[in-house]
Amino acid sequence: MDGRESEAARLWGAEDVEDRVRVVIAEDSVLLREGLTRLLTDRGHDVVAGVGDAEALVKTITELHDQGELPDVVVADVRMPPTHTDEGVRAAVRLRKAHPGLGVLVLSQYVEERYATELLAGSSRGVGYLLKDRVAEVREFVDAVVRVAQGGTALDPEVVAQLLGRSRKQDVLAGLTPREREVLGLMAEGRTNSAIARQLVVSDGAVEKHVSNIFLKLGLSQSDGDHRRVLAVLTYLNS
Repeated sequence: MDGRESEAARLWGAEDVEDRVRVVIAEDSVLLREGLTRLLTDRGHDVVAGVGDAEALVKTITELHDQGELPDVVVADVRMPPTHTDEGVRAAVRLRKAHPGLGVLVLSQYVEERYATELLAGSSRGVGYLLKDRVAEVREFVDAVVRVAQGGTALDPEVVAQLLGRSRKQDVLAGLTPREREVLGLMAEGRTNSAIARQLVVSDGAVEKHVSNIFLKLGLSQSDGDHRRVLAVLTYLNS
């Protein structure tokens, strides 16, 4: 372990360094791109490339894949050159289809429901959608990058609120109680049962009961395994 890794281990705990992930950052703002790189490298992670547009992102990932060095996760802005509309999320969707094992975390200035839905509607593992403001919450942002890299999900609370708000109008979630919807929203953010219990100030057992009821009401069987946590959040997207 070199000096930087030792310092990261001292400040953030050995677990963070042991969970080191390889990241490619796609962000046209040089200042933000360099800032994200510093946040991640200072905590023991490897930023293997940084690019400024969607075309360069796809090219870089393709080259790394051909070299047998596919990163664990891509962090990409939704809006990128040349039109600054949806190039970033289009590239993210394309990369998820081409490389199912690649985690994708997109950053957006605002909640853009159509883009969030498109990104989430395919595979339900290794995906995240955060507002850029969340980057200021450094520890939570870095945890989200790691979680997505390891196949988990990280959805911004405001994104979850909008998507679940729309979904309440649909029959698929009609059977959930208000508390179960609240638990489902926290699940969508990527929180564990223990974290949900702390947030709601209830016991772990109470959360486990709510989660079991959610799975039952959404028709998710035990054969779906841990995947059910994400499937529960995504069920309404395909309804």
